Amino acid sequence: MSDKKLDTPNETVGLGRRRFINTAALAGLTVGVAACNDKPAAAPAAAPAAPAPAPAPTAHAGANVHLKPGELDTYYGLWSGGHTGDMRVLGLPSGRELLRIPCFVPDALVGWGITNESKAVMGTKPDGHLRYTVGDTHHTHASYKDGNYDGRYAWINDKINSRIARIRLDYFVCDKITQLPNVQGFHGIFPDKRDPVDQAINYTTRVFCGGEFSIPLPNAGIEDSSKYRSLFSCVDAETMEVRWQVLIDGNCDLVATSFDGKLAATNQYNTEMGAKYEDMMSAERDACLFFNIARIEEAVKAGKFKTIGSSKVPVVDGTHEANKDPKTALTAYVSVPKNPHGVNASPDQKYFICAGKLSPTVTVIELAKVLDWFDGKSEKLDDAIVAEVEVGLGPLHTAFDGRGNAFTTLFLDSQVVKWNIDKAIAFHKGDKNAKYVVDRLDVHYQPGHINASQSETVAADGKYLAVGCKFSKDRFLPVGPLHAENEQLIDISGEKMVLLADHPVRGEPHDFIIFKRDLVKPKQVYDLDHHPLAIKDPKESGVFRSGKKVTVKLTSQAPAFSLREFKVKKGDEVTLILTNLDKIEDLTHGFAIPNYNVNFIVNPQETASVTFVADQPGVFWCYCTHFCHALHLEMRTRMIVEA
Repeated sequence: MSDKKLDTPNETVGLGRRRFINTAALAGLTVGVAACNDKPAAAPAAAPAAPAPAPAPTAHAGANVHLKPGELDTYYGLWSGGHTGDMRVLGLPSGRELLRIPCFVPDALVGWGITNESKAVMGTKPDGHLRYTVGDTHHTHASYKDGNYDGRYAWINDKINSRIARIRLDYFVCDKITQLPNVQGFHGIFPDKRDPVDQAINYTTRVFCGGEFSIPLPNAGIEDSSKYRSLFSCVDAETMEVRWQVLIDGNCDLVATSFDGKLAATNQYNTEMGAKYEDMMSAERDACLFFNIARIEEAVKAGKFKTIGSSKVPVVDGTHEANKDPKTALTAYVSVPKNPHGVNASPDQKYFICAGKLSPTVTVIELAKVLDWFDGKSEKLDDAIVAEVEVGLGPLHTAFDGRGNAFTTLFLDSQVVKWNIDKAIAFHKGDKNAKYVVDRLDVHYQPGHINASQSETVAADGKYLAVGCKFSKDRFLPVGPLHAENEQLIDISGEKMVLLADHPVRGEPHDFIIFKRDLVKPKQVYDLDHHPLAIKDPKESGVFRSGKKVTVKLTSQAPAFSLREFKVKKGDEVTLILTNLDKIEDLTHGFAIPNYNVNFIVNPQETASVTFVADQPGVFWCYCTHFCHALHLEMRTRMIVEA
């Protein structure tokens, strides 16, 4: 063996990390666009701006992210978990991860996907096995009242299997999952903020879901992509049933809603309806697609809909061709630069912001002018565009500080740019002296999603900004080929942005929201009456047989289970019901059965159940996996399976 030392250089020889990533990505985009469109006007969309020098990260006396023992964070953050299929709860500004809420994928800590209750939420096949064991969460948002979060619910998507999950924010648990019919690649999600007709309904009643991938409807496997379409769906916030869907041209990306409840929108790419890259890139511009919610629901009520395949969900026609007359239109396609990425609602309730991605621009759309077009007061829909200004290379997503400023991630520049909306509008109108770019800050590296404290509410407070970075090289200890993502926290309380902290996170998170802690009132002990199977007295414990079906009822109360042992017979179908009778917060119990693939938890006053076949005879020591007492001799019981 050679004794020559093998070193892996920290940087590509002759080319720094930032320059390498930037150059490679820019080259890829430029080549891709050029290959798809030989029109000379397409190339300048990727022309580099001249960014101002980024301020060096410095200490900030007014923002301490390092909390002392016993100190609590001032904000909650709800993060998507990516293909771990969960939602994550963070405390901010510390960045400490407090909880992972399992939704679409089994979770070994709490027994999600093991207990009967969690299986009922996740969905099972006829044989009782989970229908899906993978997921891909991207976007999360929470319910509103009077334009601010109300602490009731949060929702999160599963892009792979087109599911939406609802999280109860009193217990921070998933309680319902719905699969959207005839949808692939469900991506964008946003709740409404008010009813479009009855303004007395000042809270969330609907959740809008954008279908990203166009498919044959019904999906019969045809190859002609011109026949493919996407669906925009409306889900009832309480029942979690799909209310209606809209047939549209193009692919949905993100979703936004107006504060008055009248409009929802999705930024769109592939308005060409192509199946191949070159076809998806042939048009000069794409669209921000607006939905007139009241008109859609009137059309559904009047029976002006169809259904697709076996689904009974009403589907209305929102295609461009069917909605040319503004006075009857259900949808409106506002023209924006090619391949927009992200649409976000400003806290002043006036604008939607579309980021350009392939164009170095952001587009500001005035909502009042979109409504004017629907009312027949405006001849040109694109008059709703009040600004289209250059901010840098690869703009993706936008957040707000509540003081008139927007913050947009620049994927290719590896920056966050702070810009003023009113000055951008003035510049667009012709005032070339309007300096709309306020500040730039380098981040590490390739930022995508971004959000600020209370950003898309009327209570945006402009204190903290979080930015999710795709690459984290050089920021954390290496742990093999799979790198952590880098979530960076930025102070935006002053004129200049100040980088406060890097936080490594397990991939692949996407979107997140940040809100004040006093908007949520978590319950730390369950209501014993919450579960119909609850065993309220240890004396109710025992083994109850009905033929080959056996029910085992037991309770836990530290330091013991109510049964020292229980007997079943080989071949029995056993349903074990466990109630935690402890009333003290933070006294969670676990229950595991060796060799039977059973492990779950019950929180104080909670009940859970599992069902399995006792197919292995012998003695099995069931024990508490969630350590809750001083001695391992306690919190155990014997399951005796008789041959």
